[in-house]
Amino acid sequence: MPYYDDVSPGAGVLAPRAAYRSDAPVVDLDGPWRFRLAPRVDQVTDGFERPDFDDGGWDTLAVPSHWQLHGYGSPAYTNVDFPFPIDPPYAPDENPTGEYRRAFELPPDWPVGAAVLRFEGVDSCYKVWLNGHELGHAKGSRLPAEFAAGGALRPGRNVLAVRVHQWSSGSYLEDQDMWWLSGIFRSVSLIARPPTGIADYFVHAGYDHTTGTGTLRVDTDPGARITLPELGLADAPAAGPYAFPGVEPWSAESPRLYDGVLHTHGERVPVRIGFRTVSIEDGLLKVNGRPIRFRGVNRHEWHPEHGRAVPLATMREDVLLMKRHNVNAVRTSHYPPDPAFLDLCDEYGLWVVDECDLETHGFGEMDWRGNPSGDPQWKVALIDRIRRTVERDKNHPSVVMWSLGNESGTGENLAAMAGWAHERDPDRPVHYEGDWADNRYADVFSRMYAGYADVDAIGRRAEPVTEDPAADAHRRSLPFILCEYAHAMGNGPGGLSEYEELFDAYERCQGGFVWEWIDHGIRREEPDGTVWYAYGGEFGEPLHDGHFVIDGLVFPDRTPSPGLLEYKKVAEPVRIAIGDTVTVTSRRDHANTADLRFVWTVEDEGSPVGGGALGVPVMAPGSTAEVPLPDLSALPAAAGERWLTVRAVLAADAPWAEAGHEVAWGQGRLATPARATPRRRPAQRELAEFDPRTGALLSLAGYPVQAPRLDLWRAPTDNDRPENDFVFDGDWSRWSWRRAGLHRLRHRLVEASCVDGVRTVHTRVGTAATDFAFAVTYRWTDEGDRVRLAVDVEPVGEWPTVLPRVGLRMAVPAELGTVEWFGGGPGEAYPDTRAAARIGRFARTVEQMQTPYVFPQENGARVDVRWATLTDGAGRGIRVEGDPAFILTARRWTSEDLDAAQHAHQLRPRDRVYVNLDAAHHGIGSASCGPGVLPQHQLRPGPFRFGLVFGAA
Repeated sequence: MPYYDDVSPGAGVLAPRAAYRSDAPVVDLDGPWRFRLAPRVDQVTDGFERPDFDDGGWDTLAVPSHWQLHGYGSPAYTNVDFPFPIDPPYAPDENPTGEYRRAFELPPDWPVGAAVLRFEGVDSCYKVWLNGHELGHAKGSRLPAEFAAGGALRPGRNVLAVRVHQWSSGSYLEDQDMWWLSGIFRSVSLIARPPTGIADYFVHAGYDHTTGTGTLRVDTDPGARITLPELGLADAPAAGPYAFPGVEPWSAESPRLYDGVLHTHGERVPVRIGFRTVSIEDGLLKVNGRPIRFRGVNRHEWHPEHGRAVPLATMREDVLLMKRHNVNAVRTSHYPPDPAFLDLCDEYGLWVVDECDLETHGFGEMDWRGNPSGDPQWKVALIDRIRRTVERDKNHPSVVMWSLGNESGTGENLAAMAGWAHERDPDRPVHYEGDWADNRYADVFSRMYAGYADVDAIGRRAEPVTEDPAADAHRRSLPFILCEYAHAMGNGPGGLSEYEELFDAYERCQGGFVWEWIDHGIRREEPDGTVWYAYGGEFGEPLHDGHFVIDGLVFPDRTPSPGLLEYKKVAEPVRIAIGDTVTVTSRRDHANTADLRFVWTVEDEGSPVGGGALGVPVMAPGSTAEVPLPDLSALPAAAGERWLTVRAVLAADAPWAEAGHEVAWGQGRLATPARATPRRRPAQRELAEFDPRTGALLSLAGYPVQAPRLDLWRAPTDNDRPENDFVFDGDWSRWSWRRAGLHRLRHRLVEASCVDGVRTVHTRVGTAATDFAFAVTYRWTDEGDRVRLAVDVEPVGEWPTVLPRVGLRMAVPAELGTVEWFGGGPGEAYPDTRAAARIGRFARTVEQMQTPYVFPQENGARVDVRWATLTDGAGRGIRVEGDPAFILTARRWTSEDLDAAQHAHQLRPRDRVYVNLDAAHHGIGSASCGPGVLPQHQLRPGPFRFGLVFGAA
């Protein structure tokens, strides 16, 4: 059997060890390599591994990289399905194979003796030759492998040859929800191994929270020494053990690291040691004696140009973005990341659930027949994968749990993996989601996309019973974690606040990890310079899962989405509530609030009228302080709605953000006098002109308009369309929005009249092939320099579906391209995604009002708008006031344009601005992969009455 079909993890691979850098000589082999792609495995180049092989006619390909992103073959995206026949362990004959060659000069002072070639990541199977000598082969794409190279090295010129197969038996273990991409995508290096060097080491740095003592021992080579200057340890035996009174422990909130050196006569290894203890006690996951809350994200490695070959600067950008948005944890879905990322998590402070490179999800489509998790012939390969994960990453204090993998069913091989991990590293718990019924393998109870009712029951340890009473009792004793929840696909996720309320209510519910961090779009550029991002199906794949890969909290270019801003607010480590007093609650697990200062601002109608510092005492984790409202006696009388905003900001620069960075905020309404009437302008001409026959508004403030009329449609969001068409769960699921025809409403004039200055228009609004409708009455009242509109909406017949929106759509001239409003902002918000919307005065261009989701959909709504203006460059235009408030959307295209587009760059501005003035919206939910919209956020048909006032800006 060919090695790429063999179920073994490889041959000639050295025992795994920790990832570390030392002063041992290294040759960095990243850079340009000679490259050729054979379309099939039987079309490879004979003798390409020979040092004298002439590769002058070959192309050049950078390492690290994926060959599909450089024009060799094409990327392919599937979520669950294998893109080849399920015929384990065999790879298809159509198996593209990349042949790599790299000539390098050995430095003149290179020591004679042992050396290793280290590959950090190669997808999916590869064989290695050095100077024509075969060193071995390996599988496990996101795991390192080392080969003994000393015997094949020679002075001067050396030639490294690597043959990489796109498909192998290992592919059956790597069915993660991501792009299928191949090649040497992580770094390659040649490392000298001194005869008296450090073969491996394992730092055990615990912390006793009752005494404040840190304990240290290092399992490593006999005779190794350690130096930790800050702890007074100099050239001491590494084995210890040592006790250090009064150490500062490591946590995600206070990531204290002690720098030192582990050394022998032949090698010096820099070490960064964080003292912390992970335990499960009293049914809770604890670090340093305190329960922790995961406010986390699942993170695939991704860069829109480089794929999983993520540059270090981009990794750092990810960590900084996470910290700045109150994310405190990462699940490395679904494989160990580049080890440099874990270094950053240690440094800046993130809890990490480190996941093994294992997913066999495609076997689920076959009812798990042949699943490697339960097939004995795969046992060695699966244990090898967890072994290489643990050994590589064991010295990172940020890693608080090992995860066996993802969506790999159940089976004895998983039990064996868990057993190995527990034996090798008893100081860390093991996670696995796929066995949540019995929980035989894992130390925590983990679910993905559990609904709110399920989480509530789990929090009460009252989840449904299983067949095995002992297993049931065991599971109920465990802490609960949502390893995936709140699917961040497109507009959303909705319902984050309600999940957080459950986490707050039940100590057992220790948070979770939003799916996921980033949209996996592949950057494309049009000839005119327009940039857009491709998704599944756009590279000719016969099998793909479309834009389901566009499901992150940041866009492909790492611009935060509204979903990330919402998560930042929901996950605030400090909660600020304003009533008769200011109540501040620390939601931190370990750190106090000495790093924060609290500032207040008072605004009238969104304009600042006062501010200052608020005296909040330093608070211990989990404590609450109540402080008086600031003294506002010196402020002028309120001129409109008066709001107090209190913000918690960094008091000094932190490694991840500058002083003044906002960590949390709260708002409260202080005074509400009668709304000020806008200054009346002398009438230059009649404010509003109406069609005398239909009663439709023709012009407003001198501008021609498309009359406002009832609108029920929104371009479905990804969470509206789990089947590309919204179907709501429950009693309202008989019809979808599209089947009900809400995207093609028809308006029939019933009657129009004008009596005593009040224009009344009655219409019936329905859809083709249905008999349910709405009776709509518009009443216009002229108030001189303003015109007031009252709208009554009554359902006719039995409506079979919830509604996307209820409101008015109108259109104004294109030159009215600047929007100012007083209400919720600055970003978009919907009924269940509005935690981050604060009341204020904001201004944006119409273009800036859009959220550029990779896959176009409903976006850009601003909630609780009291008034808004749309103006031209001279500041003239139209003003709209709510009675009392409305939801505002303004865009240069219609909802139908959004619905038809496949990419944001396909949207073309029309010759007008389309404005939605809504009374209500349906929530967003997470139904693209999770619960739908909660009942309190559903928009059910019924009578609606709302009002608006129009005038000149």
